[in-house]
Amino acid sequence: MNIYKIIKEHLEAGGSGVLATVINRTGSAPRDAGAKMFVAADGRSYGTVGGGALEYEVLREAGAEKERKKAVIIHVRMDAKTVADEGMICGGNVDVLLEPVTDKYLDLYSRLAIMEDRGGRGVVITGLEDVVFKKTLIEDTIDITGDLVDEARARQCLQFVAGGIPVVSPDRTFIIEPVVSRLPLYVFGAGHISRYIVKMAKMVDFYVVVADDRKEFANDERFPDADEVMVGDLAGVFSSLTFTGNEYVVIVTRGHSHDADVLKEALSKDTKYIGMIGSKRKVKMIFDLMKQHGFDEGAISRVHAPIGLSINAETPQEIAVSIVAQLVQIRRG
Repeated sequence: MNIYKIIKEHLEAGGSGVLATVINRTGSAPRDAGAKMFVAADGRSYGTVGGGALEYEVLREAGAEKERKKAVIIHVRMDAKTVADEGMICGGNVDVLLEPVTDKYLDLYSRLAIMEDRGGRGVVITGLEDVVFKKTLIEDTIDITGDLVDEARARQCLQFVAGGIPVVSPDRTFIIEPVVSRLPLYVFGAGHISRYIVKMAKMVDFYVVVADDRKEFANDERFPDADEVMVGDLAGVFSSLTFTGNEYVVIVTRGHSHDADVLKEALSKDTKYIGMIGSKRKVKMIFDLMKQHGFDEGAISRVHAPIGLSINAETPQEIAVSIVAQLVQIRRG
């Protein structure tokens, strides 16, 4: 879920609450650093930091935190005895940041919600001082939302994006949390063009999954940059993929029938983008087939086909450039 969108909606409705973020874990604690849960003032919670005794403790502390106005870090220890007594599967130690959520930072959470939907990179700085709670979002474009910092400090903080995990300052007065929103890109077909699509899409921060029914093409050696490589019936792969409405689907298989099978499945899902390679004749033929399957003009008009921006591309590399450029264009709205 887009937890920042939920926070934004609560704040716009006059609500408030507490945001819990796992900032460190050791052992076999259930959720990694960055996991979040929003606890609204009315007691409802969204997201999870791990469930069980850990989540109970966070919820309890969050309830107490509503009476305070500053961020704190709580330490939840789940040793062997606790795990045995509670019948838990996971143990370990977890540090959780609890911060008050108020309309003072509505613009900041709204911006984070947009970044979650469209992709983006940056850092969030959350103050841990006792006096006044402060929070700042610094995007990689040096756009700053929240409490102001100078440009030199902003650029220095952005260096922490590469680390990928929250970092507490040595004096424990603030925490820097990287923000890297990577939208899913599902590439169907593992041919020559796909290799360049995957490489370029990773460079612009998509989470890339490649699927093909031929293991000699769909493998880690050919796609070292892919986050996941899946081998199997192309239409059947859809049952193993998640669709929330933010997914991008690129169809570049080796033949008309495979393209049609994938497109049929893609049109039945909630997606952000569907693109299919092919000549005008091939595209028309497949679109006509989709109409026979019951898809109307409105659904079919969602498909970008021929795929990519018009740049007179000819080589696999140039075609990949045109496709990834179109993905970025759609992502940026």
